[in-house]
Amino acid sequence: MAELVADLRAETASLETLLRPLRPEQWETPTPAEGWAIRDQVSHLAWFDDAARTAVTDPDAFAAAGLTSPDDIAAEHRSMPAADLHAWFTSARASLADVLAGLDARTRIPWYGPPMSAASFATARLMETWAHGQDVADALGVTREPTARLRHVATIGFRAMPYGFAVRNLPVPQEQVRVELVMPDGQVWSAGPQDAGNVVRGPMLDFCLLVTQRVHLADTSLEVTGETAGAWAAIAQAFAGPPGKGRAPGKDQGHSG
Repeated sequence: MAELVADLRAETASLETLLRPLRPEQWETPTPAEGWAIRDQVSHLAWFDDAARTAVTDPDAFAAAGLTSPDDIAAEHRSMPAADLHAWFTSARASLADVLAGLDARTRIPWYGPPMSAASFATARLMETWAHGQDVADALGVTREPTARLRHVATIGFRAMPYGFAVRNLPVPQEQVRVELVMPDGQVWSAGPQDAGNVVRGPMLDFCLLVTQRVHLADTSLEVTGETAGAWAAIAQAFAGPPGKGRAPGKDQGHSG
């Protein structure tokens, strides 16, 4: 948990480097997510950070609160001044990180779906921060330097393979898939059986952009071998919730090559 929370704080700091210099009007800059400005990306993170803290500290209150749709959350907070919105995110994230730091990695936490271990919970918040941070970076025309923290996004993206099918009411394939990804420092990160006939290979950044639906498969350098791997790559979804729309071909923000 110490490593995960430290990386969550570091990913938060990376996003803060984009947010702190923004003038109030820049918070209204459109992002690649249809209908969402930078402010909507940030209110999304802040709202779910508050929900996550409640899930840890008061599971009954979390269950009673239910889920508000992301678009409703965005609309509800569009009149909030940019400075207040930024302060909300900063406070909500710091409070959540402090709470997570005190948990055993195996502690079960309720969420929107099956309960998650504290380790998976922290990983999911990091993945969300990185993905929505990518939207902010794309809106500002900034290229972020990939870091070793991408391994957390890759991990949850790989483990979420069955979810991508299930959330679309598709049968979950029985064939296993192997992933072999080149990290930013050149090391190879892998998951899945070595003898798998279905394989996804390529830059870790491209894989993370794909599973968070920030890029279309056609705009990556990923090599996909096997029918099951191909079916998964077309619908991969690392985040909870209904099926995402993904990106159209040619929208290659954040692509490594």
